[in-house]
Amino acid sequence: MDLAIAAILCCIGGIVAGLIGVGGGIIFVPAMTIVLSKGQVEAESTSLLMIALVSVIGTWRQRSYGNVNFKDAAVIGLLSPVGVLVGVVVANAVPERALKIGFAILALYMAWRLLKRVFKAEDPPPPLDTAAPGPGATGP
Repeated sequence: MDLAIAAILCCIGGIVAGLIGVGGGIIFVPAMTIVLSKGQVEAESTSLLMIALVSVIGTWRQRSYGNVNFKDAAVIGLLSPVGVLVGVVVANAVPERALKIGFAILALYMAWRLLKRVFKAEDPPPPLDTAAPGPGATGP
């Protein structure tokens, strides 16, 4: 592994994680497979540990801004390991090409959903209350 390239990828992944709240896997996994020529399972497995470290630092910083919902994090955090256990078994049983295609489809789907939310027309403002007196109006 080229350490200089890995260091650059880690910095980019960390910045993206801090900006948009992902653990960095969305950057780390494709970068490791494409740039560092890692296998899909190896990249995903390595990313899991990297994400844990990035998440701890990101949470620590976001906590100082009051942006962390510990209750939601606890519920999701306690339930997610069951899914991870299933996912690891499946990842080691299916062909690597299927994992790459699945990752790409997931990334495209999430990008489409996010873009749809970004470009969704905002709700029109509520109508003005015409019965209320306007500024400068005198009593009844």
